[in-house]
Amino acid sequence: MVPLNYYLILSAVIFSIGVLGVLIRRNLIVLLMSIELMLNGVNLTFIAFARFLGSIDGQVMVFFVMAVAAAEAVI
Repeated sequence: MVPLNYYLILSAVIFSIGVLGVLIRRNLIVLLMSIELMLNGVNLTFIAFARFLGSIDGQVMVFFVMAVAAAEAVI
């Protein structure tokens, strides 16, 4: 089993790449992709904690975040 720290480090790296993309680039497409990276980093954190705690709450939150990401893709 992979330790929780590995998931959290990976999600922090993904989120940081998204933040850098938002701060550095000014292209709308790159900006939206960077926001998507940030959302995926948060999703990974939710799933990691849900698995670690044995709860379904994190997976429910991921469902709502994915709904926001789908609405973003429509734009």
